[in-house]
Amino acid sequence: MVPVIDLLNLPEENGKLLAACEGSGCFRVVNHGVPASLQAEMKAAVGSLFGLSDDVKRRNKDVIFGSGYRGPSPINPLFEAFGIYNAASLDDVGAFCSLLNASPHQREVIKRYASKLHALAVSIASEIAESMGLVGFSFKEWACLLRPNKYSFTKESVGSPGVFTHTDTSFLTLLQEDECVGGLEMMDGPSGAFVAVDPVPGSFLVNIGDVGKAWSNGRLHNVKHRVICNKAVPRLSIAFFLLVPKDGKVEAPAELVDSSHPRLYRSFEYVEYRKLLLSTKSFTGEALSLLADDAPGVTNV
Repeated sequence: MVPVIDLLNLPEENGKLLAACEGSGCFRVVNHGVPASLQAEMKAAVGSLFGLSDDVKRRNKDVIFGSGYRGPSPINPLFEAFGIYNAASLDDVGAFCSLLNASPHQREVIKRYASKLHALAVSIASEIAESMGLVGFSFKEWACLLRPNKYSFTKESVGSPGVFTHTDTSFLTLLQEDECVGGLEMMDGPSGAFVAVDPVPGSFLVNIGDVGKAWSNGRLHNVKHRVICNKAVPRLSIAFFLLVPKDGKVEAPAELVDSSHPRLYRSFEYVEYRKLLLSTKSFTGEALSLLADDAPGVTNV
């Protein structure tokens, strides 16, 4: 069962929060301050954008490696997604809307949603840092990515993967699930079995990614997950990734490194890490081992 964190009870529940991050690597947040009406408006706004022609959708190009529009591919034929980088900047969100000829209403909804999700992600990340003893650590200037996802499930695709097993590359990910269509599965660490995560309308699912594991000097758990088609209807989810410090470098703070907890990973560039994943085809966190503080070989990261 996914732990539920009531954000109105923080910092009193910081111990529960840290246990979830170190254990399962995922949890659900409620009382987060993002109105259900805005969540519904956002789903409608981005859902209509997926109906645009391919040439218009492909105007959403990469800002950093892998941050733009992703169309169906041989490895993920049922999946497509937009990417808004850096979603903390209203100018950048506006530029995305202009490229896709979004209506004034769509533009206003997407901007409000991006602003709310950025504030929420920063707040949750700060609570995680505080629970680890880093009081006052700020994530406000960290880069982020807003990614609406569409899965074009059909009768023939029931039982097949919508997205293959992976870990996110982020520090953490906020996910607005499709309240009508499930399919998300998280890997239980001790057993290695996948466990279905049923959507809970109005909440956000949070999971730790590879940057979170590296930044925490290995304390936080980057959870493996996948999406399985379990119903012959389209599935729409919206993910917000808190990625990396403004300078693009990932490194554990000095406060998390001592003689009892030696540094596990050397400093690395996030963009180069994304390229390393592609070159090694290691999409479930294994590539972090190549960045171990005593690992030889990878000199350009």
